[in-house]
Amino acid sequence: MDVQETEVQTDRILTIPNALSFARLLGVPVFLWLILGPHADGWAIVLLLVSGFTDYLDGKIARATGTISRLGQLLDPLADRLYIAATLLGLAIRSIVPWWLVVLLLSRDLVLAVVLVLLKGRGITGLPVHFLGKAATFNLLYAFPLLLLGDGATGAGVTVADVARIVGWAFAIWGTALYWWAGVLYVEQARRILGTPAR
Repeated sequence: MDVQETEVQTDRILTIPNALSFARLLGVPVFLWLILGPHADGWAIVLLLVSGFTDYLDGKIARATGTISRLGQLLDPLADRLYIAATLLGLAIRSIVPWWLVVLLLSRDLVLAVVLVLLKGRGITGLPVHFLGKAATFNLLYAFPLLLLGDGATGAGVTVADVARIVGWAFAIWGTALYWWAGVLYVEQARRILGTPAR
């Protein structure tokens, strides 16, 4: 889910996991159109839920069938990053989340992009994924549909939208903390690699 897995790879391109990852990529502009154009929040939430499920499914299928590929290891985290960025921007434009959250999360990706460029100079194209990175992405991908569902709660008493907003913010805060914690661990991994003499 985040950077790359350290598993046996295949060079195959036409695999079910890769098709699922590519479909998730195609869903990014559709999601943005749904929440910024017709404000079809219900369909946008369904799309986010389907994306989250296929994100889980493509990894399970790849491991179960031995079809882990280099392309898949690039497409999967790319789809995650694009969904997080697109959802953040869409929710911020709709004033559902504050812009400081957008800056906080996207700046972490910018830091890691710089780190990966430095590693590429050593011939390293990624870092092994650890559980913390997966947990962070999981929390954020659950937070966004809940925050979207919680938008526009009105009336007296506690509504489903109120509960969704509260739980969504819990996921968002925890996910943001884990996202940066995972980022710090990746930076430390990179620092150790870059601190050793090149072969």
